Amino acid sequence: MSIADLTLVRDGIHNPAEPRHYMRLKPVAGHVRIRRGDELLAESDAAMRLLEVGRDLYDPVIYVPRADVIAPITQIEGKSTHCPLKGDCSYFALGANDVPIAWSYDRPLPFAEALKGLIAFYPDKTTVEEAGPLA
Repeated sequence: MSIADLTLVRDGIHNPAEPRHYMRLKPVAGHVRIRRGDELLAESDAAMRLLEVGRDLYDPVIYVPRADVIAPITQIEGKSTHCPLKGDCSYFALGANDVPIAWSYDRPLPFAEALKGLIAFYPDKTTVEEAGPLA
């Protein structure tokens, strides 16, 4: 499948060869904190929410700019995946640990370029807190 096979639909992206696979990226209107227990991992006023439908309706995922990550995360060498809508994905661990806690599309496909420089944390390993905009 080529990039030419993908079309934009209502500010989102879908694949006409697999119409059930669709995504949309929207800004979060407010402040986001991501924690693991009491440890603050990231804090952002520029977070994005990814909504995606594929084999199922996936839970929304919050992405934050990498510059807003406070915790010492390191890229896991040799671990990557590819998504036909988003591109090539890298995975990150907290400190020297090799257990993935976050991921990022550092090499997004051209139409998913808005994901570049953003990182998401696994929701089953972290807590995402959303609040209205800070004054």
